[in-house]
Amino acid sequence: MAKDEIYIRGVGTELQRLQLVSEAVAAGDCPQTIAERAHTESVSVSDHASGAELAALAARTALRDAGVDGAEIDLIAHANVYYQGHDLWSPSSYIQREVGAGDAVAVEIRQMSNGGMASIDLAAAYLLGRDRDLALLTTGDRFAAPGFDRWVSDPGTIYGDGGTALILSRTSGFAVLRSFVNIADATLEAMHRGEDPFGGAPFSIRPRVDLEPLKKDFLDGASVLAIVEKVRRGQEQVIARSLDEAGVKITDIAWFVLPHFGRRRLSGSFLRPLDIDIDSTTWNFARTVGHLGAGDQFAGLTYLRQHNALRRGDAVLLAGVGAGFTWSAAVVEIL
Repeated sequence: MAKDEIYIRGVGTELQRLQLVSEAVAAGDCPQTIAERAHTESVSVSDHASGAELAALAARTALRDAGVDGAEIDLIAHANVYYQGHDLWSPSSYIQREVGAGDAVAVEIRQMSNGGMASIDLAAAYLLGRDRDLALLTTGDRFAAPGFDRWVSDPGTIYGDGGTALILSRTSGFAVLRSFVNIADATLEAMHRGEDPFGGAPFSIRPRVDLEPLKKDFLDGASVLAIVEKVRRGQEQVIARSLDEAGVKITDIAWFVLPHFGRRRLSGSFLRPLDIDIDSTTWNFARTVGHLGAGDQFAGLTYLRQHNALRRGDAVLLAGVGAGFTWSAAVVEIL
């Protein structure tokens, strides 16, 4: 064990009932064109449990996987995208109480779909800088009506409800972090804001989340090719740098754990530009649960671990992107 190494010691995911996309199309909830674009088979749907509750359940699974008690946790970082179930309230402290991590530091991270990945970087820096051992990272979201329409609020990506968790350790684990790279470009921030004025309360401007008109406002009069190039460059640079830091080539990667953005977006952002075989990704899992907000990477790694797909010496690349814009990529080695 090297003094400055960070290990992944445990993982966990909490999903809910699976709703077939074909049923949503038949019911008129999901447009056929969106279903065809996403190629998603089903999504996880929570009828009652909030994102914070789902995260706490996933955290308990990760603690069991890691073989540690909640009281041993030094840091809790909870990432989310959407409403957590209460106003003016701390979901990270709720998770802290639920897992019995009484004196841990509990914080919330908002970096949209890249939040889970961002928490790895921040938690690793905390553990190394403060000479602490264990960090519990969670994500959780319930994309519920009326404020969010999982089928059309972000056309092309179908959103699923779920909680995920990952435990980092300074001392031991089933995998070791070989690299982590972040890249940001705030000139793309308005893509998810458009020309809407700032509101005084949630949904005071629009009755629900609707990203398509915001993107159209942002692109109106702009150089679309230049914006597409910025997005492409950010994604490719972060992956290239993470591979370089880890001392591996893209052909050395056994598994790619990528965002659950739908098949068309997955192909355009990752598969074609990087010449990645879809069979070496977690797409077969992703297409059954939908986009889990900030938790796709934790859920994908959990899926691989639970299905005995990881082998000693495997290099696994985790990649994320979030509105803002931020890109993250990490290479972990399976021990």
